[in-house]
Amino acid sequence: MQKWTVTEPYLNIHCGLGEAPYHEAVHNRLRFVDIKKKQLHVIDLDVGPSSLHTVQLDMPVGVTADIEGFDSRDKILVGGKHGIAVLDRRTESYEYLNRFYDSREQDDRLRSNDGAVDPQGRFWIGTMNDFHVGAPQAEGTMFRFDGDLTRNTIKTGLTIPNGIGWSRDRQTMYFTHSTEKTIFQYDFDAETGVISNERVFYQHEGEGDPDGFKMDAEGNIWQSIYGEGRVLKISPEGRVIGQVDFPTRCMTCPAFVGEELWVTSAEEEEPERYPESAKNGGALFRVKVGVKGLQDFKFKLRAEPKGL
Repeated sequence: MQKWTVTEPYLNIHCGLGEAPYHEAVHNRLRFVDIKKKQLHVIDLDVGPSSLHTVQLDMPVGVTADIEGFDSRDKILVGGKHGIAVLDRRTESYEYLNRFYDSREQDDRLRSNDGAVDPQGRFWIGTMNDFHVGAPQAEGTMFRFDGDLTRNTIKTGLTIPNGIGWSRDRQTMYFTHSTEKTIFQYDFDAETGVISNERVFYQHEGEGDPDGFKMDAEGNIWQSIYGEGRVLKISPEGRVIGQVDFPTRCMTCPAFVGEELWVTSAEEEEPERYPESAKNGGALFRVKVGVKGLQDFKFKLRAEPKGL
């Protein structure tokens, strides 16, 4: 089994809940969010950590994506508190495109978590209970938003929906449900966006929970394990064939930048019990793993919302 060890963070900014790293390849910038602190962070990788720019928002953002036809320095898609929105990065304002729920109570109790754009440009995203609700309940949903902004409900009764991704041949979709410690696998109809034939791809046996993941160009899943301080490399057959160890426990989500894996983390939940982990909790890490990731797809917005 391949092994890598990371001993120091690239950037230690102590995110409350760092998530959703995304490489803006054209401009060689990396953006990621802090869901708890309601922040979007951006780093120019040609300059380094000193280039960090932080946008303070008034809502939690769980995930971001590029929009086809728009410069990511101007506008990006975000999964926000109440729905999906376009964030204007120059004015730091946002406009909702569509909401997750039609009821005020659900609007208050839930927020976005992880998500991804599929090969046809549709945006898939999961929701879960917001922090003020307390321990997450099985109230979350997986949605698919099409380019015309139609909202499709895919799965309900989810507690902590997390990573979503597609195989190299685009015929299989993977979805991590953290509370079940499971990566599910589905047949994926690229034309219609319909998933079927749910089965277990990987069942985690450790104390931690699988969080966000990314696919590499060889078909492997790089799965963050929250609570264990590691990212697992899982083969297309569902076997663990590699592991990256980190100096903090709460690893959340990876992203590829060339052959490097960049990984976000969250603050240590038990700092008195794990003081060494607490020192690097919420940091951003990087490690060279010798393989590139699959490309990120852009949201194909076909509707014409006001203000765009």
